[in-house]
Amino acid sequence: MTETLTTFHDHHGQPAIQIQSPDGAQATVLLHGAHVVSWVPAGGTEQLYLSPQADYSAGKAIRGGIPVIFPQFEQKGPDRSLPRHGFVRNRAWQLESQRQGKDHAQATFQLADSDETRALWPHGFELELTVSVSGAQLELELYVRNSGSTVWPFSAALHTYLGVAELSRVRLHGLEGHLYIDNLLNGEAVEDHPEKSFSGEFDRIYEKASSLLLTEGKRRLQIQSDNLPDAVVWNPGPDKCAALSDMPADDWQHMLCVEAARILQPKTLAPGEEWTGRQCLTLLA
Repeated sequence: MTETLTTFHDHHGQPAIQIQSPDGAQATVLLHGAHVVSWVPAGGTEQLYLSPQADYSAGKAIRGGIPVIFPQFEQKGPDRSLPRHGFVRNRAWQLESQRQGKDHAQATFQLADSDETRALWPHGFELELTVSVSGAQLELELYVRNSGSTVWPFSAALHTYLGVAELSRVRLHGLEGHLYIDNLLNGEAVEDHPEKSFSGEFDRIYEKASSLLLTEGKRRLQIQSDNLPDAVVWNPGPDKCAALSDMPADDWQHMLCVEAARILQPKTLAPGEEWTGRQCLTLLA
C-alpha cells in the first residue's frame, strides 16, 4: 500500500475525509464522531440514509449515516448514568492515517480519553475506527483498548442507517430462529419469519444475528459482522418520525437501521486489554 495525500472537505461546516479506491468506490467520514455519512460502491449509488435535516452543530448527534456508539447502547447500560448511546459519536476524532492500495482505500480515525470524557466516565480508553472501501464493499473495524488503570465493561454499536427507496418493499433475511427483545412490547420471542417486512415503527435487538441479507427489488445488500453478535433493527415509524426535529416526517419510509452491536453481553476490558469488532456491507451483483 502507498500513502495518499489527506484531503479535507467541508460537509455542512464539518471537516470530512473522502476515501476513494482506484475502482471508484468511495466513502465520506466526518471527524465529528468519525461518522460515516456516505458510501457509494464502485459504479453504484448511495447506500446510506442521511437526513436532509440533520443537525451538524458541535456536540450534536447526526441523524443518519453510521454513528459510532460507545460505551453504552441507548440507556441499556452498562453505565446508565452516561448520555444516551454514550459520548463518542459527537466528539472530534483525529485522522490517524489514510492509505490506498491497488484495489481498495482506507482511513483510520482515533479518539482517546480526555479531561472532558473522564468527567463523564472516569476511565482511560483508546478507540480506532478504520473505514475501508473496495468495489462493492464497505468494511468498518472498531478497535477498543483499555489504556487506563481501571477495569470497565462497555457496549458498542455501528448504528448503520441504510437508505431504501420504499420501506414496504424491503425484506430482511437471516433473522429466523434468533431470539429477539422487542423494545416496543417489552418482551422476548424467537423470530419465526424467514424474511422480515416492515410497515411502521420497529425496534428489536436480535441475538447472535451476524449474517443478514437486505433485499429491495433487484437490490441485494449483504450485512455481516464479526465480534458484534447482536443486530439492532429499527425504524421510527410515522408518529415518532414526525416528532423528530432532525428528520422529515415522511422519511421513515426511506430508511432502515440494521446495526451491528454488542449489547446483550457487554465486553469487559482490564487495563491493557483490547477488543475489535467489524461490520461489512457488500452490494451483491
